[in-house]
Amino acid sequence: MIEQARTILRETFGYDDFRLQQEAAITQVLNKKDALVIMPTGGGKSLCYQIPALIFEGLTIVVSPLISLMKDQVEQLREYEIPSVFLNSSLRPEAYAYNVKQIQSGNVRLLYVAPETLLMDKTKELLKDIKVDCFTIDEAHCISEWGHDFRPEYRQLASVRAQFPDAVCIALTATATTSSKGH
Repeated sequence: MIEQARTILRETFGYDDFRLQQEAAITQVLNKKDALVIMPTGGGKSLCYQIPALIFEGLTIVVSPLISLMKDQVEQLREYEIPSVFLNSSLRPEAYAYNVKQIQSGNVRLLYVAPETLLMDKTKELLKDIKVDCFTIDEAHCISEWGHDFRPEYRQLASVRAQFPDAVCIALTATATTSSKGH
């Protein structure tokens, strides 16, 4: 499967080689083994779940803390012709409903949601009959109370992840600075 990942890296994303620990992280995910990925900002963390999302049959859910980050990721993926959507409060009702229909019809490879959206009953109901292969927690440092980015909803993600027992889980974060570490 890693050869397939290399082909996607080259043909879809236009890179010749993996960087840093991308190949190890992707291999771990493709082998359906949970992973924690810590890389520097700009180190290519997103490819660690985006490439597996293109190999897996089912949906990859990406929990992301920022609406702007979700929009940027989805726009970039659409430029690569990768079917991706987000569900959050910035969408008009018609756009939200359209994205839900895309998910229900199986036309989406990656779904970006904030933890608060994922925890909503209507989102849980939407996803209960969807095959989810990968459960991604982006900006996983938000789970920790170390810094100012702590989001209590991130602590509740374990209960949602339990809904998808066959999905691999990958948590990603940038390298913590000394000012964000606990004492």
